[in-house]
Amino acid sequence: MPVYRDEAVVLRTHKLGEADRIVTMLTRQHGKVRAVAKGVRRTASKFGARLEPFMVADVQLYEGRSLDIVTQAESIGSYGALISGDYASYTAASAMVETADKLTEAEGSLQQYLLLVGALRSLSRKEHGASLTLDSYLLRALSMAGWAPSFQGCARCGAIGEHSALVVQVGGIVCDDCAAPGSPRLDKATILLLGSLLAGDWDQAESMPEQTRNQANGVVAAYTQWHLGRGLRSLEHVSR
Repeated sequence: MPVYRDEAVVLRTHKLGEADRIVTMLTRQHGKVRAVAKGVRRTASKFGARLEPFMVADVQLYEGRSLDIVTQAESIGSYGALISGDYASYTAASAMVETADKLTEAEGSLQQYLLLVGALRSLSRKEHGASLTLDSYLLRALSMAGWAPSFQGCARCGAIGEHSALVVQVGGIVCDDCAAPGSPRLDKATILLLGSLLAGDWDQAESMPEQTRNQANGVVAAYTQWHLGRGLRSLEHVSR
């Protein structure tokens, strides 16, 4: 039975039997992997704590017919405890791993792996507000998956200008000619914030007032829910 090693971030876990768990991981080289971690629910387990959600580990696995088997796990990023101790960080991280799980349904992506690990690391260190970190992650993750939003030119016709109508189905901000009747309008500050979150301009993003951040939150949530095609349960609990 082939053995392989990889770096992995734990997305979710499920109980299996009395002492085992099924661990769903996004790996650096092998995409998304579902594997059985035997005995990890026992208090004497050597690596149970390293295979909790939000943790990043160097894992060794046996390749199985339907599920692989984890045989070793060495911690690389112990972000789980730090994130779980803060409600805002925990709910943001939960939305992140659920998004990564859905976006990598068919195959993995090194870019998606690195983006998720970086976002979880940032959350654990409280480098930025949890809500801003989540919104930035969601916009970037969707962009990598082929749904890059447009916050400058018209998302439909490409016309350059100061547009304000939002049509998430089309891909972002559109001009007046392309806007459907009743399309919501965004102010300049919100559009600037959304662009900053997508580009990773944290100085600009963190300078925005709470009202602007709240409006951007709603835009990102709507954009994410539409393009994933199904609801993110974790978003309902995110601390905004």
